[in-house]
Amino acid sequence: MNQPKDSQQKKFRVIPIMVALLISGFIGMFSETALNVALSDLMQLLNITPSTVQWLTTGYLLTLGILVPISGLLLQWFTTRQLFVTALSFSIVGTLIAALAPSFEVLLLARVVQAIGTGIMLPLMFNTILIIFPAEKRGAAMGIIGLVIMVAPAIGPTIAGLLIENLSWHWIFWLSLPFLVISLVSGILYMQNVSKITKPKIDILSILLSSLGFGGIVFGFSSAGEGEGGWTSTKVIVSLIIGIVALLSFGIRQLKMKQPMINIRAFKYPMFSVGVLMVFICMMIILSSMLVLPMFLIKGFGMSAFSAGLLMLPGGIINGIMSPIMGRLFDKYGPKWLVFPGFLVVAVALWFFSEITVTSASALVIVLHTCLMIGISMIMMPAQTNGLNQLPRHFYPDGTAIMNTLQQVAGAIGTALAVSIMTAGQMKYVKSTPNANMVDALTAGVQNAFIFGMIVAIIGFVIALFIKRVNVKDVH
Repeated sequence: MNQPKDSQQKKFRVIPIMVALLISGFIGMFSETALNVALSDLMQLLNITPSTVQWLTTGYLLTLGILVPISGLLLQWFTTRQLFVTALSFSIVGTLIAALAPSFEVLLLARVVQAIGTGIMLPLMFNTILIIFPAEKRGAAMGIIGLVIMVAPAIGPTIAGLLIENLSWHWIFWLSLPFLVISLVSGILYMQNVSKITKPKIDILSILLSSLGFGGIVFGFSSAGEGEGGWTSTKVIVSLIIGIVALLSFGIRQLKMKQPMINIRAFKYPMFSVGVLMVFICMMIILSSMLVLPMFLIKGFGMSAFSAGLLMLPGGIINGIMSPIMGRLFDKYGPKWLVFPGFLVVAVALWFFSEITVTSASALVIVLHTCLMIGISMIMMPAQTNGLNQLPRHFYPDGTAIMNTLQQVAGAIGTALAVSIMTAGQMKYVKSTPNANMVDALTAGVQNAFIFGMIVAIIGFVIALFIKRVNVKDVH
């Protein structure tokens, strides 16, 4: 028999649980974005090509795309403490291997091991928040998570730039290691088992179809963004076909099973479906912008990695600060009056970005990036929390697995499309302009990529028209 929500929350020591989860989430996100800034240096130091170094990101995303869908099953088979310790152990081992890595192959292995830890930790974090906080207080809790998770990518490039200039890229991982160990010790001492263990039947075919489906789509889109033949290459076409067919087969199988691996009937709740779509769009915009803008600042403006990171720092920090504020506003007023103007702010910022040139002032870039990040903070957490609030408790593992999986897929799709559009814009400029300057060609490509982002934001704005506040009393 289920206990009332308030009595459940009282029996959990919320602060130690939150601290352990937040430290691990922060370091996971920091390692991800910090390494992105080091990719150019790694190409020179390890004597590898852009398409090879891309695998440090592709391999990470691919592992997440395969593992995160299985997380719903893991949450029902293992206790919170077991999963937390396992996730941190993988993260620590992966980070240690990366810090000692003598070659690209070892570093790639380290990234895969790190991704296993992140793939277990992300759904565990959101599932735990859904259980230990009542629905009417989740906005504030999600806002605190947003603060930590968004500040990490903001400071990652700046700190990485400093470490690369003064020490070496290995120190990105040496810096992360003690924090992960602190988080593990904190979790061993204070983490409590909050989830209900039901041990549903494990269906091997579902796991195989899920891995082929999500893995194929992430791999296909990531490969298209590498620039080797683009969208017409056999590798990309075959990967996407296998991924789509496997995903459709997976969906049909889940609907026919009494105990599905991921219960996609969660999509019958309309606000959950709307929330998933908006989070998907947000992730496409964030990751495509986080790739295109630093590239333009370094190659177009001629900035160092540290200077580019410093320019993007204010926007990231303000995004983090805004997240708890948006959480409290969401708890008080609901999602509509946050999400709706949020997409407008994002679309306008991207429209201005589509006019950016190498003569644009650095202050303009800071202001536009800050506006973009404020808009994202108005959308992401309210859409996610409102969607998950509509789900009954037994759907929590499925809902968090769906949300987190599709975020990884959205990241791969957004990045690949942005790179493809940018490359196509560059080639078109070079062909149409005699004696074309490569910086001008890059500018034309980057402008096209931001126009793509603006179109995606406008689609999100239309979807936002349908969002309604979930009445939590009707659900719980």
